[in-house]
Amino acid sequence: MVDSEAPKNQLLCLGLNYRTTPVEVRERVAFPEARVAEAVQQVQTLKGFEESVVLSTCNRVEIYSTHTHKQAEAAHDELITYLVNRFELAPEQAEALVTYKLDAAEAARHLFRVVSGLDSMVLGETEIFGQVKAAYQLALNSGTTGRTLNKLFQQAFSVGKKVRNETNIQRGSTSVGSVAVDLAEKVHDLKQCRVMLVGAGEMSRTCAQSLLSRGAKSIIVSNRSHERAVELATEMGGKALKFDEWEGSMHEVDVIISSTSAPHFVIRPDQIQQVMKKRRWEPLLIIDIAVPRDVDPLVNGIEGVYLYDIDALQAIADEGRREREKQLFVCEQIIEEQLNKYGFA
Repeated sequence: MVDSEAPKNQLLCLGLNYRTTPVEVRERVAFPEARVAEAVQQVQTLKGFEESVVLSTCNRVEIYSTHTHKQAEAAHDELITYLVNRFELAPEQAEALVTYKLDAAEAARHLFRVVSGLDSMVLGETEIFGQVKAAYQLALNSGTTGRTLNKLFQQAFSVGKKVRNETNIQRGSTSVGSVAVDLAEKVHDLKQCRVMLVGAGEMSRTCAQSLLSRGAKSIIVSNRSHERAVELATEMGGKALKFDEWEGSMHEVDVIISSTSAPHFVIRPDQIQQVMKKRRWEPLLIIDIAVPRDVDPLVNGIEGVYLYDIDALQAIADEGRREREKQLFVCEQIIEEQLNKYGFA
């Protein structure tokens, strides 16, 4: 005889992200890539749980599951207890574990927003789509998904593609690093692009990482502290120059990112004039992210030179952010329509 009071299979999402939880706690509960398969299987074996997908990135940890608990709150508490025990959190760490607890339509809506890049630090970012797809594929291969989560994630990917194709949410750079990459791609073939960092500040590191991630060929680092230059060059897979040697190598690179703490210009028109002669006027992109500025603005008047300072880069990034924010309403409308279409609303 079938128990008519038996609870139905219910969908939930338990999560924490950059908005809810500080990085020192997030990093404690992040699943290493090699342990995610083990995690989805552990969640599936918890009492009352049937399906599971674990998404773990630098900005979020989310568990999507189906359960047969009569009360959803009990299922959420079960997952929180699992995280506390799994990562051996001290009482104060467990207390700092602020999570969002979503059920049914809210869980589906959240996943649709995540896949569409609406819940990311950088609005409209595309990387999260691939991260969610990889998390789902791993769970599928581990045998921890079933009818409910398979349907949910396949629909989420369709919604993400629809948002990307029918709106401008992913157009326009929103960070200084991504603006630098976009500019470099307009001037050079990045696969042949050589980068020089004059100074080794954090913003230079970010810009260089963005350039390298999109295929920049090589990097040279020069800093007053040669030891720091060596450290950053090693991290970037490049080479370090002593600070009194970088001027002699400027003609060898295609992008110069300058971020020294000098109180005066360190890159002058007469230097760049000679550099461009050696380059036979091949285009040179100079990104000045120092305050005070490192590069004399007159450099921008030299043929073949493209100079951008921090204000110019930020203005481009802000414009990209504003354009994306205008698209938010359209994106949310698409998601609500799809929730209705798939029966989640």
